[in-house]
Amino acid sequence: MNGEELTEQETALYDRQIRVWGADAQRRLSKSHILVYGMKGTIAEFCKNIVLAGVGSLTLVDDRDVSEEALSANFLIPPDESVCRGKTLAELCCDSLREFNPMVRVSVEKGDLASLGAEFFDKFDVVVISCCSLATKKLINEKCRKLSKRVSFYTVDCRDCCGEIFVDLQKYNYAKKKTDGTTESELQYPSFQEAISVPWKSLRPKVSKLYFAMRVIERFEEAEKRKPREISIEDLPAVLKLKKELCEEQSLNESHIPDTLLERLVMGAKEFPPVCAIIGGTLGQEVIKAISSKGDPLKNFFFFDATDGKGMIEDISNPNLLS
Repeated sequence: MNGEELTEQETALYDRQIRVWGADAQRRLSKSHILVYGMKGTIAEFCKNIVLAGVGSLTLVDDRDVSEEALSANFLIPPDESVCRGKTLAELCCDSLREFNPMVRVSVEKGDLASLGAEFFDKFDVVVISCCSLATKKLINEKCRKLSKRVSFYTVDCRDCCGEIFVDLQKYNYAKKKTDGTTESELQYPSFQEAISVPWKSLRPKVSKLYFAMRVIERFEEAEKRKPREISIEDLPAVLKLKKELCEEQSLNESHIPDTLLERLVMGAKEFPPVCAIIGGTLGQEVIKAISSKGDPLKNFFFFDATDGKGMIEDISNPNLLS
């Protein structure tokens, strides 16, 4: 951060937040630049939270037209069809977000995120992507990691009443609270590719079933050349067949990936708005912590399933790669 002080207007507007996390954290937020791809319902919740928190700028990327699915989960899209005509999802969400906090610069970037060079991502402190293929997640994460500065990278996915967040803060230093004060701590994060490459049989016995289920869905969409969530109940037999093959390959008992869970993810490819609020809120908190360097960050997966109301943090990494 460049050390600039908050303006009187910023101090007045963010007074309550400053009382919670301090002026230095708010200053870091006000100088941060966030890139978001994929304007789904979960991302809409996330964007609302960080705009209200007072980040410096937010850039949206999503050239898709408004669909019925988008209208069902994304509250940033105006209900008036005449307003939506001729505008992309990113443009519509941009207009709405500007009204939440005029002090945050919200803009739109057009184009295919995967085709943009590494220099494009150098403009940002945080990159958050959704609605992406497995290949795109890996590609954007690697582009962020090749930059000379640290760029925090997040992926988020919400299907039916389940959600997943992945976090890569690379080499991250932060102030860890203890009973006798605070101490400087450091965490080393794996890339997305490194994390999902960890052998399943080496993971702890009670790792979230959602972790395995989401990997099966990703692999199916990649193998079938489907777009994210371009899946239906007719695909369930093929998904279950792939699950069996992966479990054999990874020496994992098939009971770790219940057929009923995969069926829910296949049938409920759309987002469930209440879960969007939970996942988007959690993601917003994590990004604020990463920017401010205050609070214990999530490492490196978060899972939520509304059927039992539980959220789980899983550290899935290969210690040999992080040493």
